[in-house]
Parts: sequence; structure tokens; C-alpha cells
Amino acid sequence: MAIFVGPRRSLLLAALVVCVCLLSSLIVQGTDFEYCNKKANYPVKISGVEIQPDPIETGKPAKFKISATTGDVIYKGKVELDVKYYFLHVHSETKDLCEETSCPITTGDFVLSHEQTLPSLTPPGSYTLTMKIYGEDGKKQLSCIDLYFSISWLSSSVADI
Repeated sequence: MAIFVGPRRSLLLAALVVCVCLLSSLIVQGTDFEYCNKKANYPVKISGVEIQPDPIETGKPAKFKISATTGDVIYKGKVELDVKYYFLHVHSETKDLCEETSCPITTGDFVLSHEQTLPSLTPPGSYTLTMKIYGEDGKKQLSCIDLYFSISWLSSSVADI
């Protein structure tokens, strides 16, 4: 049995798909985070995360600003970033801690800043970024968070069509 989809039905179906995409985009937006190990007493405490723009748009720079505090002076270290799309691993990189903030980090508040431009073919949806901060020896874990964010389905490549 063949199903005929006329112009009105196609338009209605397209409108429904757009509404579902808009709603799912609104639901997963945000800069929520949690510690990787909720029972750990990390030397570096994360107090907040900002992402601009939110949601992130593919093909455009995204700025991550992580506010933190420490009770120890940190002279050097590394930051490991691991990104998952839903539950599928898509990217890893290791950065010098002193490239993400000014070193030495004195006791008190500091900010880690990272900017990344995602390829225009990055699929929209929910992402998790796991950020681990290690101390001078590269082995002592100073902090670890899972950061939840979304990539907008309305990217520049879609908007230009």
C-alpha cells in the first residue's frame, strides 16, 4: 500500500520536525557540571562554568570559562579534555595548564579559559566534556569535572541554506 504525501502534509511534517528540534535544543542547553568523583576532595574546586555562545554553534568560536579556587600554589600542570557525543567518544586533547591560565596560580580564585572552533560538520546534540587537571608531576589529579553542553542544530551551515 503506497502512502501519498501531498504538499500540505509535507509542510506539516517539516514544521513538526522543526518544532521537535527546537524543543530538544531548548531542553539540553546549559552549562551544568559535576565532579567526576563526587566523594573526592579535589585540591582545585570548580565554582562555575560559562560557555559563549550557549548553545554552541558549529563553525564559530566557542569560549569556555571555568572559575576555580585552590589552596595551593600551582607552578605548572596539564589539562586533559575528553569529549563525548551522547556516549560516543569524539575528541581528546591535552593542554599545558599555563596556556589556559596564568602561571604560577596563587592560592585563591583563578580562571581557566579555552577557545575552540568546532568543524561545521559537527552534529547537533548533547555533549559531555570531561576536564581533568593534573599537577606538576602530571600524575596527581587536582580536579575533574564532567561538563554538559549542547551544539545548536541551527548552525551557520544550516542557516546559510
